[in-house]
Amino acid sequence: MRNNLKISFVGGGNMAAALIGGLAGKLTAGSNIHVVDINPEALQYLSRRYGTSTSQQIGSDLSASDVIVLALKPQQMREAVLELAPFVTPRQLILSIAAGICSTDLSRWLKGHRAIVRTMPNTPALIGQGITGLAAMDGVIPEQITLADSIMRAAGATIWLENESQIDAITALSGSGPGYVFYFIEAMQQAALELGLNAEQGRQLAVATFLGASQLATQVTEPISELRERVTSKGGTTFAALSSLETSGVSLSIINAIKSAAIRSKELGEEYGID
Repeated sequence: MRNNLKISFVGGGNMAAALIGGLAGKLTAGSNIHVVDINPEALQYLSRRYGTSTSQQIGSDLSASDVIVLALKPQQMREAVLELAPFVTPRQLILSIAAGICSTDLSRWLKGHRAIVRTMPNTPALIGQGITGLAAMDGVIPEQITLADSIMRAAGATIWLENESQIDAITALSGSGPGYVFYFIEAMQQAALELGLNAEQGRQLAVATFLGASQLATQVTEPISELRERVTSKGGTTFAALSSLETSGVSLSIINAIKSAAIRSKELGEEYGID
């Protein structure tokens, strides 16, 4: 644990709370973490649970931080970052976890500051099982790359990208991905009800199946297609189910859905990144 590392969060919602939970007492002391949010209940919770300092307004106290994490919705970013700009120092690392907002827009609002890492975590970060895509601007030094990676690993695994434009794909695939999984689980639960099982049995079976299959995929080196083929005997039950999915065009629908999410991620940047 780096007892002297000071981190400030602008925004104290669920994702910020997940990161703080992974950081406090591990990467740094909870007392070294400062949170700014307009919601007093969120601040009280974080202060009581992790020992963070808190404020309802952005102010000069953020200048003392080594890292400032922007944990805001896209539509909130411009106003908050413009308010933050006078207090940002050249040595500070800025981490953004907002969908759509480009580093170039953040840099412009921060008067040319370029020590910025744009990230896209996902909601399993709430239990330390997330995955985050990261992309750094040219003003980020190697030590800050390591620091950004350590912070986001508090929420799970990390993947570094060579090009920030790939963040839109990360947003569509893993950022929005839990929603797709929950959607599929809901469908499996409904099928369970229609086949005579009760709701709790359907949920337990569907969730355990996803969890077990995911764990199997992480522990073997074979392509996912081979794992699928291994459980699909021609003429069997899985074959019948997958044939129905193919006839319905489910695979293409999933691909198109993810592409739609990527397009929307780019649109968010264009919509909320303007002056």
